[in-house]
Amino acid sequence: MKLAHWLLLGCVVAMPLSASAQWQWIDKNGKKVFSDQAPPPDVPEKNILRRAGSPPPPRPTIDTSNAEAPAGEATADGSKPAKAREGAAAPKPTGVDKELEEKTKKAEAEQKAKEAAEAAKVAKAKADNCALARQGKATIDSGIRIAKVNSQGEREIMDDAARAAEQKRVQSVINSDCK
Repeated sequence: MKLAHWLLLGCVVAMPLSASAQWQWIDKNGKKVFSDQAPPPDVPEKNILRRAGSPPPPRPTIDTSNAEAPAGEATADGSKPAKAREGAAAPKPTGVDKELEEKTKKAEAEQKAKEAAEAAKVAKAKADNCALARQGKATIDSGIRIAKVNSQGEREIMDDAARAAEQKRVQSVINSDCK
């Protein structure tokens, strides 16, 4: 059952990756087109807004405050005019994307919390098993007579062979759980 949960979680996490292979361009009529296939060859390169698997290209911004001054001349205060910023910040995601990111982050945090709780539960069970096994080993090694109840409900005393088998079993539990 746990494997099914992990597979489902993997599918849910991988689902947004399929949406990243989208193209976006402006067609000859001026409409934005979204597709999972490349645009036709007659679409000029400048009209392709987004390629599959890559983030949208940054838009350069131009400072229009000193647009009258030629590039080689200085402004009145002696500084050079501002040039277009290269590598401007990518546009901020819309509200829907922010909500989706918040939901995915919340789901991931909940999943991590569940995994941590489960790991703590397993560690506690191993510690309990280790303590019981060490106590059983101490009892067996003490040499006192040990009685067990058989399938008919009768008490029978363990002989040397049964004691050795029980000692091996307890030692294997100690080896596996007491690390």
